[in-house]
Amino acid sequence: MKIKLINTLFFLIGVAFVTAQDNCSTFYPMNEGVSMEYTNYNKKGKIEGVSNYKVIEANHSGDTTTATMSINLKDNKGKDVYSTSYNLTCKDNMVTLDYESLLPTEMMEQYGDMDIEISGNDIEIPNSLSVGQNLKDANVAMKISMSGINMNMTVDMTNRKVEKKESVTTSAGTYDCFVLYSENRSKMMMVDQVYPSRVWLAEGVGMVKQETYKKNGEVMSSTLLTAHSK
Repeated sequence: MKIKLINTLFFLIGVAFVTAQDNCSTFYPMNEGVSMEYTNYNKKGKIEGVSNYKVIEANHSGDTTTATMSINLKDNKGKDVYSTSYNLTCKDNMVTLDYESLLPTEMMEQYGDMDIEISGNDIEIPNSLSVGQNLKDANVAMKISMSGINMNMTVDMTNRKVEKKESVTTSAGTYDCFVLYSENRSKMMMVDQVYPSRVWLAEGVGMVKQETYKKNGEVMSSTLLTAHSK
């Protein structure tokens, strides 16, 4: 249960940077109908699954835009792993991601007999990025209680910064990207692990590539944009 929960949250943190362009947001999709397909690979470069994203609702009110993104993940055999949705808000040249809505419905149903408390700070992405720029830390914390037993888990994204610009080519095309680095620390019970990560973002397109590493720098998992529709 611990491993599944940690893997689910880290996967969502990585793919939470799915992006596209509209009048408010440079990087996050805020237009209904925008869809993206991502292929997920393990450390050996073998396909682990495919995730599909789609903006299913968008609302514009004054200087604020909100959107709801649906996610469907299938394994390498095409079997549904989970489906969920999360919320985005764009205001004052900043996009924020609602962390609480990142938790998959199926996972929450699995722990339906437990009391769950969720808290944290949203991920923030400015509409304007530049090399060398530092970004605000983010985190999510969960407290799960059942029959008098408590299980606490936290995931912290720290040392977030824009490292460089780099061109990336996938089956969906070639893109000029900003490379965002972060250190993701998970704590559950007595287990404390750190996974550095990089995300490649292209204006008007979104997340093109994502890699998570071991402490020694070896790639542990990766994700590539394989289809995109506006």
